[in-house]
Amino acid sequence: MKTEDVRHWIRTQLWDQVPVRIAVIDNDFRIVEANQSFRTAFGDWKEKPCYSVYKGRSERCKGCAASRTFIDGKTRVREEQGVFMEGKPHFYLVHMVPLIRPEGDIPYIIEMSTDITETKLLEKEKLEAERLATVGQTVAGLAHGIKNVLMGLEGGLYVFQSGLLKGNNERMLAGWQILEEDIGRITSFVKEFLEFSKGKNPKVQWVNPNQIAMDVIELFKDKAAMAGIALVANLQEDIFYANMDEQGIHTCLTNLVSNALDACAISDKPGRRVTVNSYDSDGLLVFEVADNGTGMDYEVKKNVFTCFFSTKGSDRGTGLGLLTTQKIVQQHGGTVSFESTEGFGSVFRMEFPRNRLPHAPSREEAPAEGRNG
Repeated sequence: MKTEDVRHWIRTQLWDQVPVRIAVIDNDFRIVEANQSFRTAFGDWKEKPCYSVYKGRSERCKGCAASRTFIDGKTRVREEQGVFMEGKPHFYLVHMVPLIRPEGDIPYIIEMSTDITETKLLEKEKLEAERLATVGQTVAGLAHGIKNVLMGLEGGLYVFQSGLLKGNNERMLAGWQILEEDIGRITSFVKEFLEFSKGKNPKVQWVNPNQIAMDVIELFKDKAAMAGIALVANLQEDIFYANMDEQGIHTCLTNLVSNALDACAISDKPGRRVTVNSYDSDGLLVFEVADNGTGMDYEVKKNVFTCFFSTKGSDRGTGLGLLTTQKIVQQHGGTVSFESTEGFGSVFRMEFPRNRLPHAPSREEAPAEGRNG
């Protein structure tokens, strides 16, 4: 066999035998060539638009990455959701590589996609297991939390009854005040627990992470100012948009900022400060809430995410804020962690791997460039 024939044979074998779906699209977004793996997955493709073959759409995707590659010649990698020819949904990771002519124009893009459906399903199962483990841990602590409140009610009732028997109006009033406080606590406790235990799915949409952080800072700026605490935003300007439950992430940041302000409020050190950070790092979307308040000792740190534990004291916190935060973060495929030194302050960190974020139903409203403007 001649050298050229060998080369042609190798190229042919590679094209049709590699376990990757390969398609070539022109600048009208029509598929002009595809390998065997692509044909098996998607069926008839000849001269059809890529958005029709991949996703069963009748019009081009908003925020199309291929369109940007035709413009700037940059290779792009995207995680997408499509539809097989039998209508079964699937997830795939696609590399878009431009074919650039010597003159500089780009007539074609090669799209190489790898099926990651099984991986996504395993991730979903793992996240559900983590969620159930968190709920189980919460239920285990429910009796403990209710017991504490009931003990308070019993104490208030005793004080009120003893005052009633002795005709002591002051003691009766003190007992009644205890009862009112504990009734308020148990009402708040039950409402928060019911909200926590709903297990509702995130309402995912294409959102600006920094806007969520700014909304939370706006919510607390007056409280911080009145307490003499600096509330500072340190947000990465060009951070990418992300698929998230906007209200859920708002709740997480609200819990963390509220706790940080409380930690500073009970500290008598000068220059008290809470900083909200956001940034992208190696495929992670990160939020941080840092304070230079009281910090936590060993016993507090080991109980932060367990059994309705609260650092605010029995008269102020139900202990559900951080558990709720942990649940929401896990639903987004992320993790929440913290570092704290007693007397120096704490940093709580929410990390979201972008390739594990939940998939939004549609990106029709996504900004064209996918970054903050």
